[in-house]
Amino acid sequence: MGEFYKDIYNRYSNEAMVGVFLRGKPALVLRDPEYIKQVLIKDFTTFADRLGTVFEKAEPMSMHLFRLDAVRWRPLRTRLSPIFTSGKLKDMFHLLLNCSDHFEKYLDQIVSKDGIVECRDLTSKFTTDVIGSCAFGLEINALKEENNQFQKMGRKIFRSTSKTVIRILLREVPWLYKHFGYLLDDHDVTKFMTDVTRDTIQYRKQNNISRHDFIDTLIDLKDNPDKLGVNSKNITFSIFAFSYRSRR
Repeated sequence: MGEFYKDIYNRYSNEAMVGVFLRGKPALVLRDPEYIKQVLIKDFTTFADRLGTVFEKAEPMSMHLFRLDAVRWRPLRTRLSPIFTSGKLKDMFHLLLNCSDHFEKYLDQIVSKDGIVECRDLTSKFTTDVIGSCAFGLEINALKEENNQFQKMGRKIFRSTSKTVIRILLREVPWLYKHFGYLLDDHDVTKFMTDVTRDTIQYRKQNNISRHDFIDTLIDLKDNPDKLGVNSKNITFSIFAFSYRSRR
């Protein structure tokens, strides 16, 4: 889809906007920065919905900020925004520095061996450590543990398999995918996400720990389930979406 938009954008370089058809439905591709600014800022309330359909049963992991419809997106964004203020991010900076120190020591060990280094895998492991520490308050240690569960699940999210191809094709028949798509879902990934979140919440409540991060927001929602109509799974999957998009 990205290549399609890129081709349209480059082909009509003198146009402010281009009309196209996506799966038989008319759509408008904006090229002019002023129009884009108007849609994303001034008239955003009119264009708040995302492209695509969320299949809650077939793809529970799609229930995150990047995919939800406007009705569910607004309260979720309201709950998530305070987590990413400059003050909150500054409070977590020491966690990032701690992960960086471990990363630096690990690099020293690798360099001393004069071996071949897979940089993509290396930075992926570092990102996983940062995610675990800043988002979940967990010491993941992905740099030293090759079979780390966070790493394995992260790879599984983005890997391409025959099941992935079938899932993509089946999405073209929404009514069928809605009822049978769950058979193609990676249930172990979804279970891992929810289990990690549940166990972390339980540990913090038992030990009266507060880090002013997204887990604390989940605890608040758990204690006030009707607050803004957002459930903990929405936030959990949103945090994982933020995290693993940064790995790509």
